[in-house]
Amino acid sequence: MRIGLYGLLTAAFLALPATAQEEPIRKTIQSQLDAFQADDFARAFTFASPNIKGIFGTAENFGAMVKNGYPMVHRPAEVQMGELREVAGNLWQRVKIIDQAGRGHLLDYMMIETPEGWQINAVQLLPAPDIGV
Repeated sequence: MRIGLYGLLTAAFLALPATAQEEPIRKTIQSQLDAFQADDFARAFTFASPNIKGIFGTAENFGAMVKNGYPMVHRPAEVQMGELREVAGNLWQRVKIIDQAGRGHLLDYMMIETPEGWQINAVQLLPAPDIGV
């Protein structure tokens, strides 16, 4: 019985780092979504990782990409934070977004910790035929 309890405690302990980061990670994503909602692309760009900033160069380029490629992120009607998972050493935050037309979208946000805090390093649009919204 001790081995089972030890295994359970070890698993719980290993889950703590991701769990402890849930609130700051979710706050980062929500803050970026709030900035998009206000068309404040300069502020939204501050939540992007150095890698993303290097790819797009300017807040204007970044904002154009989001408006054209991720309209559900630019103007979400509803946002629900899902599970924070560690996959291959990376933290991924699942987010359900309902767009202005009422369609559901499932996204994964890859998060990295930088000297400026948690930043978004990638966003993946997942197939979501029925996300139960």
